[in-house]
Amino acid sequence: MTEAKPTHKPLALRLVIIAVAMFGFGFLLVPLYDVFCAVTGIRTTIEQTAEADLSESDAMPRTITVEMVANRNNSAPWEFRPDEFKKQVDTGTLYETTYYAKNLKAQALTATATPDIRPVEAAKYFKKIECFCFSKQDFEANEIKHMPIRFVVDKDLPEHIDTITLSYTLYAQTEVASK
Repeated sequence: MTEAKPTHKPLALRLVIIAVAMFGFGFLLVPLYDVFCAVTGIRTTIEQTAEADLSESDAMPRTITVEMVANRNNSAPWEFRPDEFKKQVDTGTLYETTYYAKNLKAQALTATATPDIRPVEAAKYFKKIECFCFSKQDFEANEIKHMPIRFVVDKDLPEHIDTITLSYTLYAQTEVASK
């Protein structure tokens, strides 16, 4: 008597179907979560929250100047500058600008940016919604990036402040760790 060998094809087919279903479900989680949050009102976007906070102010919008400055150490392996050096902005309105950075080395590097806002009194009225300074920036060899900043200047900015200077210093990650 010859025994029939059990076949593993049905089990393999079930496992493949389960893997494909799990992969598809993983892709569907983000849109499903967004729909759930929109329906229930649990989560709003950062932009909606910032604009809602700023629209509650009774202050009238006014135009001010935002100056952008870029700094680096003399030995830093970067070319770094703002794409716009000066921008006229209305308080209470969302704006975007970018900073240009180029890795001058023939090897990959990671950068960290530190911001500075002058006058110091203006810092609490300058709201960064998105900024390259929030996370490390990875650069491939000789890579160029235009790194974004999205910001709003609060309508309650004191009247005597008509210019805000936004300054960033870009460091190679190893330089930050050694300090």
